[in-house]
Amino acid sequence: MSNSAPRIPSPLLPLAATLSWGAMFPIAAHVMKRVDPVNLTAIRYGVATLGFLAILWFVEGRAALRFEGRFLSLFALGTIGFAGFNLLGYLGLEHTEPQNAAIIVSTMPLATAVVRWARYGERPARITVAAIAVALVGAGLVVTRGQLSTGWGIGDLYVFAGMLGWVLYTSGAANHPELSPLRYTALSAVGGTLSILAIAAALDLSGVLTLPTGADVGAEWPGIAFVVVFGALVAVVAWNAGVRRLGAANAALFMNLVPVTAFAIRIAGGYRPVAVELVGAALVIAALAGSNLALRRQAGARAANRGQARAGTPSIVSG
Repeated sequence: MSNSAPRIPSPLLPLAATLSWGAMFPIAAHVMKRVDPVNLTAIRYGVATLGFLAILWFVEGRAALRFEGRFLSLFALGTIGFAGFNLLGYLGLEHTEPQNAAIIVSTMPLATAVVRWARYGERPARITVAAIAVALVGAGLVVTRGQLSTGWGIGDLYVFAGMLGWVLYTSGAANHPELSPLRYTALSAVGGTLSILAIAAALDLSGVLTLPTGADVGAEWPGIAFVVVFGALVAVVAWNAGVRRLGAANAALFMNLVPVTAFAIRIAGGYRPVAVELVGAALVIAALAGSNLALRRQAGARAANRGQARAGTPSIVSG
């Protein structure tokens, strides 16, 4: 590739990913009026995984397509991540509002901190603990429309469980530090997609679900194309590239745009949120942004301290 080729500005990468994910929820909810969530997920990743593999071959070469003894591990992680997150997330969309699902998914950075605490003993900073509490209150206000005593619905719980599956999948990348983010994504997607296709086939053949007709798929092809191309291929590849360029902490700030985009599309379609929903969404966004910015400042202060220590100069940053 020529060095003179235009380079995509780094912030546009996580921006493209989060806007795609935010738009995916209301679009997928519309598609599911004719195509059930399990078969929609099978179509989505049956196509998208071929795209991941093609991109991997182009970027890293044919040898990168080999599992080299990692198949079972990547199959398990891909099933937890791609099958768990997408099947449960889309199943949840049948029972909850798209903006509710987007709000829940946007708390993923905070959920990651909790999972890492439970699995690796990495206690989150106090600001993160406070942000988790605020985000949970905000998410509760959105999904219950202010009636906290009613609790979360089954659809919200499906989405939450799926989100936790994706957190476990993302954390599992640490088990394969030798793989690039693209290679980890593509190879694990193979295992996840095999599980998704097997589940869809079993439910279709048993009569629990009905395989969508060509007319159903044809009627919803613009939405299906969006969730495949933008919701999967563009979003995942752009997110991985954005994290690599900007760092996970900077990229995580863009997760705030997921619920904003979902709300904007729903409102444009005629939905009128009550005030408490907007307050809840604002609390979630504030919690995510506040926690991330505080942690970035702390990381910068520690880096400055280390630099000053190496240089033999006293530090003026207090702990």
